[in-house]
Amino acid sequence: MSARKVALLRGINVGTSKRIAMPALRSVFEALGATEVSTYLQSGNVVFSGSVSAAQIEEAVAAEFGVAPRVLVLTAEEFRRVAAENPLLEVGADPSRLFVYFVDAVPASTEAPVGIEPEVVIVGKHAVYQWSPSGIGTTKVPARFTKSLGPTATARNLRTVDALLGMLEG
Repeated sequence: MSARKVALLRGINVGTSKRIAMPALRSVFEALGATEVSTYLQSGNVVFSGSVSAAQIEEAVAAEFGVAPRVLVLTAEEFRRVAAENPLLEVGADPSRLFVYFVDAVPASTEAPVGIEPEVVIVGKHAVYQWSPSGIGTTKVPARFTKSLGPTATARNLRTVDALLGMLEG
C-alpha cells in the first residue's frame, strides 16, 4: 500500500463557480493512478494513496472540468503535523470557527495582523491558524493578509481537519 496523502483543492464549489462533483473528482484521481480515493464534503478535500502530484492533479482537473484550482498535496505525516501544531485548540471552542490555512510554505515575512480582536491569528512554522468567533464571513482579517500567504493557500475549519485526520487513519 502506498503512503496516504491529502489533496486540498482551493476554491472548489464555493458559490456558483468552479463546480466539481465529488464522484467525478474521485474518478480523475483514479485515472491518475491514485488508489483508496475518498472525498470529504463538496469542497475539494481528497484522501488517497499513491504518488500523484499537485501539478498532475491541477492539469487533470483543468482538462476534465475546465477549472484551474490550485492544489496542495500533503503527506499524512505533514497533515498530522500541521494539525498537531495548532496553537489555538484551547481558544477555539467551536471547531467550525477555528481555521487552518494550509500553504506550500509560510512566507518568511508573514506577520499576524493586529487590531482584529476578538479574532486571533497565529503564524506557525508550517501553517497559519485563525480563530474567528463570529465566523469567517465577518472576519476582521484583511484580505491582503490571506493573499500574502500565496496562491495555493487554502483554509479548512477544524471540523474538516479532524474529519480528514480520521480518514487518514481509516
